[in-house]
Amino acid sequence: MNAQAAIADGRGNFSIEEIEVGSPLADEVLVEIKAAGICHTDHASLNWKRPLIMGHEGAGIVREVGASVTHVKVDDRVVLNWAIPCEHCFQCQRGMAVLCEESKPAYVMEPSKGHAHADGTKWCGKPIDRSFNIGTLSSLTLVKAAAVTLIPESVPFTSACIVGCGVMTGFGSAVNVAKIERGSSVVVIGVGGVGLNVIQGAKVAGAGKIIAVARKAARLEVAKQFGATHTMQVQRDDKDLRLAVEQVKALTNGRGADYAFEATSVPELAFSPLLFVRNGGMALQLSGINDAVTIEMPAFMWDKIYITPLYGQCIPNRDFPKIFDLYQKHQLKLDELVTRTYPLAQLGEALDDMMQGRNSKGVITFN
Repeated sequence: MNAQAAIADGRGNFSIEEIEVGSPLADEVLVEIKAAGICHTDHASLNWKRPLIMGHEGAGIVREVGASVTHVKVDDRVVLNWAIPCEHCFQCQRGMAVLCEESKPAYVMEPSKGHAHADGTKWCGKPIDRSFNIGTLSSLTLVKAAAVTLIPESVPFTSACIVGCGVMTGFGSAVNVAKIERGSSVVVIGVGGVGLNVIQGAKVAGAGKIIAVARKAARLEVAKQFGATHTMQVQRDDKDLRLAVEQVKALTNGRGADYAFEATSVPELAFSPLLFVRNGGMALQLSGINDAVTIEMPAFMWDKIYITPLYGQCIPNRDFPKIFDLYQKHQLKLDELVTRTYPLAQLGEALDDMMQGRNSKGVITFN
């Protein structure tokens, strides 16, 4: 079958191309994508040194299933995830599918065993990789069965697709990784798509103070709608956030917050959450920054924990139903995260709007 897909050339550019997508093998599923979320990693994938089908947040309808697939069937509504476990490696056996040593979801610049069979997706007659093993910026995608989870009928595709990464990363980092305690204080630095979902996770966990830190006043107003109890606009000359740190300390009995999350994608701020937390607090860096950055070692003192979690330690069949249940109970916002939708032909505009901070979340829709 033919499909339309966004293909990165590995040198900073992309184009919309026609690809060929085959039928699934025994443990695979063919999905017609209806909506695909956009995040900073998609922009980064333009430079991953090889051609590949872009996108790693997606939701759609099952069109074919392999003979051994039992948890979904044709015409089911599903959301995709990129933490595709092999189920037998060291990491999968200890319940860390996000660190699977076979599908290697964290090593997005390398080919991976987590892909559907090599001849399942072709461009110009040759096999082509899919970003994060799923390549959702494509009207059809062929994936491993473990990459799909059912969506309740009440959840729109445009809202469901963003659960596949941005929502899961923020919410999961708050709930699964930090395990935020009720009544605690939380700082969230950067309130784009991931940061807003940290705020939502902190609210669900019962945090007492949720302090949103950002440079734009408009973004802070959005943060209030998602559960921030306090907001702090960073001053233009406060490059390393030291002034903001002092303001946070004033709100937290002079000692700093219990938890602080970085979600800015700004390399210079990779270690900034360490400055906001108290002794013995937890600092989490969520942006996946790969640049070389430095910090003075005293920032780690005393007994502070610094962690760069992957995908909120997602276990899809545990976490996605929980998120959809909270949505259905009006305890977690999804629809409101989507600032704008675009057709695939406007992907360039969607990426630009994201990079310029115009959207909480942009979503590509397929007819």
